[in-house]
Amino acid sequence: MSERLVVVSNRVAGDRPPAGGLVFALHDCLTANGGVWIGSAAETVASPADKLHHAPAQGYDRYLFDLSQIDHDRFYLGYSNSVLWPLCHGRTDLMDLREDHFNGYLDVNARLADQMKDVLQQDDLIWIHDYHFFPLARELRKRGITNRIGFFLHIPFPAGHDLLALSHASDLIDWIGAYDLVGLQSERDVAQLLQAVRDHPETEILRTGQLRVGDRVVNLRAFPIGIDVNSFRDDIDMSTDAPVHLGQDEKLVFGVDRLDYSKGLPQRFDGFEHYLEHRDADTPSATFLQVAPISRGEVAAYQDIRATLEQKAGAINGAHGTPDWMPIRYISQPMVRASVARTMRLASVGLVTPLIDGMNLVAKEFVAAQDPEDPGVLVLSKLAGAAEQMDAALLVNPYDPSQIGGAIRTALTLPLEERRARHATLLAGIESQDIHWWTRTYLENLRRSQMVPDVRMTA
Repeated sequence: MSERLVVVSNRVAGDRPPAGGLVFALHDCLTANGGVWIGSAAETVASPADKLHHAPAQGYDRYLFDLSQIDHDRFYLGYSNSVLWPLCHGRTDLMDLREDHFNGYLDVNARLADQMKDVLQQDDLIWIHDYHFFPLARELRKRGITNRIGFFLHIPFPAGHDLLALSHASDLIDWIGAYDLVGLQSERDVAQLLQAVRDHPETEILRTGQLRVGDRVVNLRAFPIGIDVNSFRDDIDMSTDAPVHLGQDEKLVFGVDRLDYSKGLPQRFDGFEHYLEHRDADTPSATFLQVAPISRGEVAAYQDIRATLEQKAGAINGAHGTPDWMPIRYISQPMVRASVARTMRLASVGLVTPLIDGMNLVAKEFVAAQDPEDPGVLVLSKLAGAAEQMDAALLVNPYDPSQIGGAIRTALTLPLEERRARHATLLAGIESQDIHWWTRTYLENLRRSQMVPDVRMTA
């Protein structure tokens, strides 16, 4: 029986080709190689079915599992996004710990494992994605599944001191121990996972860098996710519109992020205000366009961040604007991918300043969008996973408005030759470690993952 790839993620590609990101990468991988993709159905149901729904796609099989409204509230909005998301992003103060949400999270993972048994084959290679499914491998192992199972976490792994705020922290390490390979975005995340397991009573770090959790050995490695550079460039060529109109000699500073407290948007607005307050006659005139589509709007923390941004944009425009110029254009509606790409090409500065991020693909998209002969400059947070690969960007402390404002000024005044040199270095990096490299490298490592001799760390 030949190997078959089985992918599990919360979202799956629909009937139309996906626009980009993780869903695009998995769709591309499965279309090229065949396999199975399992994910949640788009709409909740009154009574979830006992079996997966088969929904064939071009080149691979697609299976959907049902969620009831209670599942959605407890598994998705509750434990996944009101506990694990803030935990992994260093916001333990926003964690909403409820035992029924934890139990709902476990119930969905257990039910999915039951349903997967009906479609799994002996030689399947199973690749599970993200924090929604930390326990899934353990549930599959309980049901006798011995296949190689890999996990990839797309968001940061939580710091050890933050894990102390999690009521079931030891369970997280037990869940990880059921995988053959755990992939993380950055070396920082690898280090934080290793630090977290040191206090777990049944976990040892082997000299090989692997983990022994109970009677299993887990391979651990950073696999920084990339983008499809050529596809993103194609989006620029496909778009003929002029998404932003600027005045003569006016420069564009551009940010595009999902609305989230991890993205550092209030600090970014403060940083642009710092630039406005300290500019002089020789500083180019610049407008800051921030696109931040609303997400998880029913969660109080997201309502708060939206209100904060609206207040800051109004105050800054009121203090610095003129009748024919508003320094900040803040948009909470999404832009289509092609328009984003064209706006990035037009921008003199890409502002990517999350307080913490697993990777941040916007930074890589900005580089891909630039004209190599006259490129814009990327201002990037030191705390984004992308910073490990992209040190030719202007790196800043995202908490410090003066650093952000100073970097904007530097970016707007950087000589052409230095802009070209920085861009060439960044472009070479994102082309060599693109989304296809990421998929190929991860799966090669998962195929090679195996138990190792009993070689343990010495004191």
